Amino acid sequence: MRQGQVAPAGKWTGDASGGVKAPEALLLPDPATRFARTAMRLEALSAGHPMAEWLQCMAQLAQAQHVVATTLGPRADQEQGVMEQAVDERIPPLAAEGHGRDPGWRAGLALLLDAVDGPGMPKPARAIIAGLRDRDADAIEALADRFLFRGLDAGDAGTALYVTAALQVYFTGSAAGLPVASLRLLPLRGLCPCCGSTPVSGVVTATGQTPGSRYLHCSLCSAAWIHVRAVCINCGEARSLSLRGIEGDPGVVKAETCNECHTYAKMLYQVRDLNLDPFSDDLATLGLDLLIAEAGWARHAPNPWLLVGRAVEG
Repeated sequence: MRQGQVAPAGKWTGDASGGVKAPEALLLPDPATRFARTAMRLEALSAGHPMAEWLQCMAQLAQAQHVVATTLGPRADQEQGVMEQAVDERIPPLAAEGHGRDPGWRAGLALLLDAVDGPGMPKPARAIIAGLRDRDADAIEALADRFLFRGLDAGDAGTALYVTAALQVYFTGSAAGLPVASLRLLPLRGLCPCCGSTPVSGVVTATGQTPGSRYLHCSLCSAAWIHVRAVCINCGEARSLSLRGIEGDPGVVKAETCNECHTYAKMLYQVRDLNLDPFSDDLATLGLDLLIAEAGWARHAPNPWLLVGRAVEG
């Protein structure tokens, strides 16, 4: 199922009573729109932004992801028996530890490099792309493993950006092909039910059947899942949460800080901007990350593009 197609509510929260609908627990991504929406939002946010050149570069990369996603289409290669066993054991069916990555994802990487490479790319980025094309399959798979298992080092940064982008397309397509009605939220609610990754940000909705619901958006497979508001997504505590933002800004993006675990997570408010995108708006508010970090909180999990993306800036 695609974004907007969801698991039956009874599978997750029980049947709603009194005519009140419970929020849908899991939204699977739509590869046909996910990356195009991010590219358009990055372009819009880059206008007049202090990091305009970098955001435009990231918009080009997101557009290249869209080319790959719409060329290759969703995947449906997860063995039913393996998927059902993972769900029964409360293990994400696409988790890196157990998911047999189809080597065809490298064809997506090659297509992505062709789509993103061009005269407008900064020289450092073009050099990185050329070096990546020279790597053999084993070296590329090893780099993918280092990213998925959080083993990247400084020397991987530039090359890993494109591998990361290709993996996002691959896992988004794989998540789109999962049987959503069979999936379950994890005991650790801050992790993606599809692939076990951390969220890039949360979105508090202003539309749909239950406005005001909070959905976390996966940094890898783009799935979105419900999470109780006013509860830390890292440690589960609620006693010392605060929302912090930059004074005078529109209030679209806030940092939810927790004094129990001393972490924070980005929260986006759709009521402030219906066009927000959980991936783009996170990138465009790096200034908020810097301010919150200076005040003593650590981000609960990195945005993969913030982790490796600055290496390609000209």
